[in-house]
Amino acid sequence: MSTTILWSVTGAGDLIQETVGTMDELVRTMELKVAVSLSKAAVQVLKWYKLTDKLNGISDKVYVEKDSNTPFIAGSLQVGKYDCLLVAPATANTVAKIVTGIADTLTTNAVAMANKVQVPVFILPVDRKRGTTTTTLPNGKKMALTMRDVDIENSNRLQRMNGIHTLKTPGEIKGVIENLSSIKRDSPQNYL
Repeated sequence: MSTTILWSVTGAGDLIQETVGTMDELVRTMELKVAVSLSKAAVQVLKWYKLTDKLNGISDKVYVEKDSNTPFIAGSLQVGKYDCLLVAPATANTVAKIVTGIADTLTTNAVAMANKVQVPVFILPVDRKRGTTTTTLPNGKKMALTMRDVDIENSNRLQRMNGIHTLKTPGEIKGVIENLSSIKRDSPQNYL
């Protein structure tokens, strides 16, 4: 039996190459159908990293944000068209909105609606731990990013939310898909 997921991509450049690579591998090796939802910023970031064509090859359906409810992916989540919602990678801005209940983007509205009907939501926040991390720019150069305390606090709050499962790396997405049927839908947890 095939698994069908909605993968929402935000405007995070950090972990975007690894996440797209992971999703590409999973659709080639598993019985997995993926619909993709792109924020306005994600469209720009994917072009910058030259990943648009690769992402289009992962999914037959790519939805691009016009406003918080267009296209109407929240309805598809609510009626059970998708087995889960994956937000990866998630910007600090997206995480901040989710933890404060703001649903004014396609992604944050999808999280709110999926959560209300207990569709499992998996989020890979890019700002997870204190300190400095290194990200790879589109030209291959490395750049150091120092995490802000407010972003770390919001990622910690995200981990405690009911129905939200946080991921630490793109590699954990495979385990999510493999174990989706055993995910308890109504308890907060940090998956894996």
